[in-house]
Amino acid sequence: MILNSKYYDILKWIVTIVLPASIALIGTVGGSFNWDYTEVTMTIVGAVTTFLGATLGVSNSNYKKEENK
Repeated sequence: MILNSKYYDILKWIVTIVLPASIALIGTVGGSFNWDYTEVTMTIVGAVTTFLGATLGVSNSNYKKEENK
């Protein structure tokens, strides 16, 4: 399945801007209030962000290969 460029751009923005910013927000606010599981939550969001970033990168690479044929 190939995403159209609008959805790809939205997902890329979420993965490169929103999710990393949310990790910083969770860490700062959670640490300030001594919330339980702050570090675990940051780790999980970081892992999801890394997975999505890698997936989008592979998809983009495959798309460019198809486009250059």
